[in-house]
Amino acid sequence: MSQRIRRTLLTLCLAVAALAGFGGQAQAHGFTSTVYADVVEHDGRPRTTLELEYDLLVVSAADAEDDDALFREGTAAFENGDDRSRARVLDDHAEAVIGYVTRHFSLASGGRPCTAHRAGDVTMTRREGVPYAVLVLDWACADGDGPVLRSTLFPDREQYVKDTKTIVTYAVDGLSGSAALDAAHPSFSLDQAWYERFAEFFRLGAEHLLTGVDHILFLLALIVGSRTPREVVLAATSFTLAHSVTFLLAALGLVDVPADVVEPVIAASIAVVAGWHLWRLARRADRQVPLGRGHFRLDRAGWTRLAVVFCFGLVHGLGFAGALGIDAAWSWTLLWSLAVFNLGIEAVQLALIGLTFPALAVLRRRAPRAGRLVTGLVAAGVAVMGLIWCVQRITET
Repeated sequence: MSQRIRRTLLTLCLAVAALAGFGGQAQAHGFTSTVYADVVEHDGRPRTTLELEYDLLVVSAADAEDDDALFREGTAAFENGDDRSRARVLDDHAEAVIGYVTRHFSLASGGRPCTAHRAGDVTMTRREGVPYAVLVLDWACADGDGPVLRSTLFPDREQYVKDTKTIVTYAVDGLSGSAALDAAHPSFSLDQAWYERFAEFFRLGAEHLLTGVDHILFLLALIVGSRTPREVVLAATSFTLAHSVTFLLAALGLVDVPADVVEPVIAASIAVVAGWHLWRLARRADRQVPLGRGHFRLDRAGWTRLAVVFCFGLVHGLGFAGALGIDAAWSWTLLWSLAVFNLGIEAVQLALIGLTFPALAVLRRRAPRAGRLVTGLVAAGVAVMGLIWCVQRITET
């Protein structure tokens, strides 16, 4: 085995080990969190509906406000799985909760801060299988230009999660749109230019795929299981078309599948696609290059795999849609935001394919046995992670 092949083999194995190690450490919300904020006009004033991860809100507010009782009661309510008791804990400690939230989430108008007032009791919902608290705030603002919204909720310095995103949708004073905020871009004006909003969503889409270990492992399973450049391109295209369809259906309000169903199926899809390659390796079918007819030149196995990838892509699309909190009626603003978010995903996906598949192709051609060993180890690791996640997500629901 040449030195170049050894280096390629080592690089691929280290990359897979890093992915598997990172994935094994991931919890329900992983290392990141997403806050959802909807801003509308109510009785002539801005009203924000905030959705925040329940367990993060409890620990962050308890720590910041030095409220030990909130931590004890909130943790117990989180563990017993009762949404009513969770909401009741937050209501009982509303001063600490509101104090924490309004220090990290604010509106300003005319250069002066708006004043927040709680509107109604806390309620609960779920996002991607994770309990979220719903908090409604009314804001009294001075006259001025379009309000400036700022969010630094769950910052890195708290050391609970990293890279918190805040997805904002708004319809205030004749202005409507959406934005994505993070530590590098914590604020925006509601009358910002369209290209600024869409640049944020492109970046958010790219980051979502890079930080979504399950989606990356699914893509890796597609890459190692493809026998030719044609197959990997068609598989990636099928996956893209499928989750684009789901995006559109979600934006139209025609599909709404609970995260309790979506997340375990995404995990199972990773195991199935990786296991498929292991099965072909066991039958030595991976050595057969597709010689089908037509433009795509796929055999029966290739077409079957393409159909399976498309079906799983529909489910992954629901996961992507969940990341943007799509549960509202269709709008042009939302649709364009989704399209740009999707472009960000595709840019990273194509980059990963371009970096990974050529290295595998060279390894398979120059050292077929080593190529089968590497793809088998990768597929086995991905399949194990998919099965572990599937069991975890089923038992957590």
